Amino acid sequence: MAKTANDFPAVSVNPIQPYDRIRELYLYEEPALLASIQRGDRKQATRIINLILLHIYSAGAERSELLKGLLLELVVMMSRAAVEAGAPQSEVLGLRYRHLTELAAISDDEQLSRWLKEAVVRIFDAVERCRAGSVPQPVRKALDVIRAGAGSALTREHVARQAGVSPRVLAELLKERTGRSFTELLREARIERACELLVKTEMTVAAIAFDSGFCDQSYFTHVFQSLKKTTPRQYRIAGQGQPAPPAKDDVPNPKKAGRAAVSGKT
Repeated sequence: MAKTANDFPAVSVNPIQPYDRIRELYLYEEPALLASIQRGDRKQATRIINLILLHIYSAGAERSELLKGLLLELVVMMSRAAVEAGAPQSEVLGLRYRHLTELAAISDDEQLSRWLKEAVVRIFDAVERCRAGSVPQPVRKALDVIRAGAGSALTREHVARQAGVSPRVLAELLKERTGRSFTELLREARIERACELLVKTEMTVAAIAFDSGFCDQSYFTHVFQSLKKTTPRQYRIAGQGQPAPPAKDDVPNPKKAGRAAVSGKT
C-alpha cells in the first residue's frame, strides 16, 4: 500500500530528541483535535492527524516505542472526547482495547499510518451513529454554515435563516447542544481557519487575521492565544517546522488593522 500523499511542507525534526518535537506539536494541536471531534469535523481531524504522521515519518530511524505510546495517548484522548460528544461509553471502551492490541503489533510506517487513520474513522463513526438521531437538523445546519463562512462577516440572524429557525431559538439550541454561544462557536471556527492558513500558506499573520474574519491583528492574536495557548507565529513554527519568521508578524500593524476595520469584519 502506497503512502498517503500530503500537502504539508517538509518537517525539520531534531534527531537527538524527535519524540519531544512531535509531542510539542501534539500539544499544540490537541485543542483543535478535540474540538473537531466534538463538532464532528472529520476534515479538520484528518488534517491534524496527517500533520502528526508527517512529523513521525520525519523522525526516521529515531522512531521508538515512545512514539507509539504518544499515539496511543492521542487515541485515548480522542476516545474521551467521543464519549463527551455522545458516543456510547461501552462502545468506545471496546474500541480502546482494540486499538491497544493493534498498536502493539505495528512494526512499520505503513501499518502505523493505516492504524491511526482507521482509529479516527472508528471514533467518528461511533460519535455520528449516536448523533444521527439526537442532534436537531437546525443545529447541524447552523454548525455547517458557521464553519463554511468563518472568514466572512457572519451574523446570528443570517445563520438562523439558513438553519430555518429564529435567532432566539438558534441561540438556545446551540447553547443546549454545544454548551457554547453563537459568538463562541464563530470565534472557534475562525481560529481553526487561521490555523489552517498558518500551516499551509505563507500569508502574514495580519493577512490571516483579516482573512479569518477578525477586525484587527491584535485582537486576533489575543483570541488565538486564549484558545491555542500559543501565539500565531509559534503555532506556524510548530506546524511548518520552519525557521521563525520575523517577530514583527506577531505585532499589530496599525495600517492593516485600519483597513480591516473598515470592512466591517469582527
